[in-house]
Amino acid sequence: MISFQTKGGQAAAMAAVARVGLFTRATSLGGVESLIEHRASIEGPGTRTPEDLLRLSIGLEDARELIDDLDRALA
Repeated sequence: MISFQTKGGQAAAMAAVARVGLFTRATSLGGVESLIEHRASIEGPGTRTPEDLLRLSIGLEDARELIDDLDRALA
């Protein structure tokens, strides 16, 4: 699992989540597929989680394909 903050705040984080192709948007971390989560939107108002933070759980997909997917989503 890895977490990182995006440049551009919540809007940039949510846009990146919407643009990924290989990652599945989910809050569960128990599968073999790669997952992405915008934690602040899950926790709701009053959360202490940064609005620009994304959390990834890396699965069994090809590492290069996952990196390329994130590069496209964050561009």
